[in-house]
Formats: sequence, structure tokens, C-alpha cells
Amino acid sequence: MKIAFFCVSRLLQLIPVLLGITIIAFLLLRVLPGDPATLTLGSRGTAQDIATLTAQLGLNRPLWQQYLSFVADMGHGSFGRSIAYRTDVTPLVMERLGPTLALVGMSTAMAVSMTVPLAMITAVRRGRLIDRAVKFFFVAAMSMPAFWLGILLVLLLAIYLPVFPVSGYGESLLNHLHHLALPSFVIALSTSALTIKSLRSSIIAVLGADFVDTARAKGMPESLVLWRHVFRNSIMSTISVLAVHTSWVVGGTVVIETVFGIPGLGSLLVSSISARDYPMVQGLTVVFAILVVLINLLTDIAYSLVDPRVDLK
Repeated sequence: MKIAFFCVSRLLQLIPVLLGITIIAFLLLRVLPGDPATLTLGSRGTAQDIATLTAQLGLNRPLWQQYLSFVADMGHGSFGRSIAYRTDVTPLVMERLGPTLALVGMSTAMAVSMTVPLAMITAVRRGRLIDRAVKFFFVAAMSMPAFWLGILLVLLLAIYLPVFPVSGYGESLLNHLHHLALPSFVIALSTSALTIKSLRSSIIAVLGADFVDTARAKGMPESLVLWRHVFRNSIMSTISVLAVHTSWVVGGTVVIETVFGIPGLGSLLVSSISARDYPMVQGLTVVFAILVVLINLLTDIAYSLVDPRVDLK
């Protein structure tokens, strides 16, 4: 009941945040050079044609009227009508939402599966060869730009060794997972570089605590000491790092989706900005903001589940 009340209060706090984001996105789009009518008609459009299309799109109205129309549409669960696709924005966004969520979810799962065992091993065997090798590998991976690392992996694992598809999303569930494996791994490498370092430092600090020595003195097996006492008391800071980086990944899928040809929100955002598709960009901005807020909400809930002392307020 307490968690439900906390979720409702957080979602209510989302309303002013969304309004602020819509204002910023709305104004920034109007500052960009070029306009949708000119880009749509191209070089063949006359001044009269451009003026007519601008009026049809409602872009000749005062900015405050255009903004209020957008907010009114959003209040009815719609983001308006796309200029480039000539259809409602909401169905297009919902269609592209699945691949992006799958990419973020799969990359996060990969990052966690790498972080937990490697952080534990490197913390217990700190200073040894495996500790230095893991640090070198992930620091090198984090130093590489995502697009460059993605291209390298495509050349290696999709062209020279045709293990994964070069691009696309597939049609069935297994095809989706197969197509997303490589781009998810690229994102997971950069995420793991941060989370392994955070969790390793926390584990080393907890290993010197008195309650760990007490558990060992009672004859508790070392594996049980590590997982029941050390790991649970070390995970809090890493949850924060993982949440922050996952929030960044949600907005940063543009690069990965472009490199791997994934039909998600990121690639849709790039094409919409190029076409000055104001309703689509505004709708995508709101959706990205909602996803980031939901990630922060899940993070707070995870805190309370890991540590009962955390009070949700």
C-alpha cells in the first residue's frame, strides 16, 4: 500500500516536469533554422505554396496558440498529427517504443549479468592479474565511442564471422533477441565499466566491516558471507549508478539504433528532427521524459526492497 501511494505521488509530480519539458522542446524546435513547409515542398515550392502549407499546418499562428494546441492534444492522449508521416503521432511512437524498450532492457540485463560476478571476483582478488585485466578491458571499452565500437563489432561478428545480423529488428521474438544481442552488448560494455567499478569499491569497503568478521568467526561459509552479508550491503550505490546510466541510455539510443538500423524511438527522432516534424519531436521528447521518470521511480522502489531501512516518502 505504501509503495502504491508513493508511485501515485511520484506520477503526480511528473505533470509539472512534463510541462516544463514541453515548453523547452517547443521553443528549441522553433529556434532551429528551416521550417517544415519549406523542407516538405523542397526546391520546387514557390513562396505562395510555402505560405499555403504553413497556414494548413497551423504554423502561422502565434507561438502561444500553437503551444496551447499541443498541450490540449496531449491532455487528450494525443501528440497531434505528424507533418512528415501525415498520420497521428501516438500510433507511430507506440510502434517504435517496443524496440527501444527491448534494447534498453536487454542491455541492462547484460550489464547486470557482467557486473555482479566480475565485481565480486575483482574485489576479492584485488591487485591480482584478473583484477587488472578486467579493469583494463572495461576502461578500454568505455573509452571507445559507441558508434565506433558498434561498427567494429559489426565488421567482426556480423560480416567476417556472420554470427549476428548486420542490422534490423527481425520479425519473431527469437529474431528480435538475435538482432538486439550485438547492439545491447555495445551498450552493456559502457554500462558495466561504470557499475563494476562502483560495486567493486563498495564490496572492498564492506569486506573490512566488523559484521563480516563476525560472520566468518561463526563458521559461515565464505560464499554465504559474500552473497548474504557483503553483496547486499554493497549494492545500494551501484543501483544509483545503474539507474543514472540507464536513463542516459534511453536518450542515447539514437547512435546505436542508427548504427544497427533498429526501428526505435532514437532513429525516429533523428529523421523527425531532419524533417522539422514538430509534433513528432515534441511527442518523442515527452515519451523520453516519461521513461526517465519511470526509471527513477523503479530505482527508489529497488532501494526499499534491497534495504528495508529506506523509507519511501
